Amino acid sequence: MSGMVHSEVQKLSKMVNYQDGTIVSKTLINKDKGTVTLFAFDKDQSLSEHTAPFDALVQAIDGEIKVVISGKNHHLTTGEMILMPANVPHAVKAIEKFKMMLIMIKT
Repeated sequence: MSGMVHSEVQKLSKMVNYQDGTIVSKTLINKDKGTVTLFAFDKDQSLSEHTAPFDALVQAIDGEIKVVISGKNHHLTTGEMILMPANVPHAVKAIEKFKMMLIMIKT
């Protein structure tokens, strides 16, 4: 597991840092059955519409983001989460600086 120590408390918001004008990602767990990745989006950064072959859970750690799933807008702020279903178009855009944990289950 990258960036994690077994049996040690970690603060998610400190495990990935913002960088001006870009999106930073850090994979914490990468297994055959799923992944856990942290992202830090600078304000107005986005991932264009795409699909993924697996369900993905987005957990907001800091800030505010717009998530579009099948054309419907959702706003997430710190402490909120949303499930993006497999094979359904989705996109994300940071309204302000935003950190999230993405959990993808590959079964």
